Amino acid sequence: MTTLAERPAALADRISRLPRPAPRLSSVVSYGVIIAILGLGVWSFIGLDYSLKSLETTGANLTRFLSMATPMQWPGWDVTAEVQAGGEKVFVTTWVGFEPIWEMFLTIVITLALVIAGTALAAVLSIPVAYGAARNTTPNTAVMAVCRGIGVVARAIPDVVFVVVLAFLWFNSGTLPAIVAIGIHSVGMISKMFADAIEQIDEGPRLAIRSAGGTKAQQFWSGVVPQVLPAWVAVTLHRADINLRGTVILGVVGVVGIGYELDDALHGGPAGMRRVIPLVVIIIVLCVLFEIVSSLLRTRLLNVRPTGRSVGDTVARAIARRSTRAAEAAAASPVATQERHARIEAALHRPWDRARIGNTLWIWLGVAAVVGAFLYTAPDVTKMFAPAWNEIVDPTRDRAIWPPHFGSRDWSDVLAAVVTTIQIAFAATLMATIISAVVGPLSARNVAPNSGVRNLFRGIALVIRAIPDLVVAILFIIAAGIGPQAGALALGIGGVGLLAKLIGDSMEEVPNGPERALAAAGGTRAQVFFSSTVPMSVPALVSHLMYLLEQNIRSATLLGIVGAGGIGFLLLNALQGRHFDEVLAYVLVIIGMVVIVEAASILIRRALK
Repeated sequence: MTTLAERPAALADRISRLPRPAPRLSSVVSYGVIIAILGLGVWSFIGLDYSLKSLETTGANLTRFLSMATPMQWPGWDVTAEVQAGGEKVFVTTWVGFEPIWEMFLTIVITLALVIAGTALAAVLSIPVAYGAARNTTPNTAVMAVCRGIGVVARAIPDVVFVVVLAFLWFNSGTLPAIVAIGIHSVGMISKMFADAIEQIDEGPRLAIRSAGGTKAQQFWSGVVPQVLPAWVAVTLHRADINLRGTVILGVVGVVGIGYELDDALHGGPAGMRRVIPLVVIIIVLCVLFEIVSSLLRTRLLNVRPTGRSVGDTVARAIARRSTRAAEAAAASPVATQERHARIEAALHRPWDRARIGNTLWIWLGVAAVVGAFLYTAPDVTKMFAPAWNEIVDPTRDRAIWPPHFGSRDWSDVLAAVVTTIQIAFAATLMATIISAVVGPLSARNVAPNSGVRNLFRGIALVIRAIPDLVVAILFIIAAGIGPQAGALALGIGGVGLLAKLIGDSMEEVPNGPERALAAAGGTRAQVFFSSTVPMSVPALVSHLMYLLEQNIRSATLLGIVGAGGIGFLLLNALQGRHFDEVLAYVLVIIGMVVIVEAASILIRRALK
């Protein structure tokens, strides 16, 4: 007979004999990806020769840059140096009038006009590409493969390449190359998002039109477009935000705008360096204001509350909360309680109330902004019909775009540059991960010890995220010294804002049942965190890490153009030398690199589901 004392031991023995379930594939992949990213990050740090000596050099370069960049010279003011009797320099700031301020205003206007015109062009070009790429609207698999390939290639090729090639092809055509370059490059992202929206529609309206004998065009414009239009507007506005930040890079290759002013200041000697910080501040303020206006437009036109993580969405949500309270007060009126048929009748004859007038005005303002952008930039469209092929294909001037080759470099040089670019991306991802592993959890409601700590770390992530990462990265590379170490450092710090926010949100979204059970059993805060919160949020964390890595690889390629090294540096040399065959060869390498990374990311995300 079994005694009561022997029962627990017998129960424990039976439990120990139970076969343990095999670990799930998603768990194995998640921890494998984390270990791989950490390992490759350490390898990248070693490969980029990070050391205390290099950090000392970086600190010395930053000090030298700040001494050259101060006192700052804002538009409307001039800073001159006067040498005193003892040889000491004294800087004097004097007011020079409103003309520089007006010139800066016009520079901002042309920058915004280029962004709006290029993004609008991309939205129009993306519609047929998305139609062919979506599974439920594409005519056949061959068309779908071609359209998806167009998107991948457009995303992979940096817009600076399009600008330089088109500038030679349409020589002396004004802003036309910049607008078309922004448009073609943006097609990569916009067409993909447009196609995703098409695949997620309710098929009922489209099938009803088809059963009634409607053509494919009628099915698309009457059954599909009305459903996806809100998503398309949101994607287009979001892409405009990204393109505004990208104009800083376009300034390096001579595109007019505030990016060109920044590049001119960086290479303008001591007098130019004093304009750098004011220009960066203007760019940051411009990006934040544009983001806020973009979010308000989305909220107004689509009648939805923004759910994004940007500063603009945060401001739009705050304004929407006030509007919601006003709407609730209006809903309490007798009009809201009228009968169903009366409401339908009212909907069929919508009065021109304040909301309808406001939405109509915003729509026409948007149309006017697009038309005004094209008129202000005044591209010479006639050059498109008379391209100067001899500028990119002329053997007598050593210009040929085909066949592609690496010039004086061989495969080993190119592979070394690719490895440098990848190392910059992995080192930056590791750096952002380490910092975000502290900032992210402490910004989560269910992990932070109190609301004060949570708000503090939320604020840190918000401030870093509000600053355009590419702008700060360029400034940091110039200030801290040209090289891959500065590039990785800049990307790593810039990635903290995004990754910390994503980690904090993921931890807040885990089911709180296991956390409560552990806490009720007497578990400490650390035990609850490491035994429940972290394991349940690992798949989401891996997905965020892959997203940041993809973004860092694209940014590392762009930063190579401004001096971070890698494949972007080789591409810039080929562009400056007008060796288009080398440009094509490097572009093919970049496309291959992006395709491999995207394919790996897709496979990993599928395994995580």
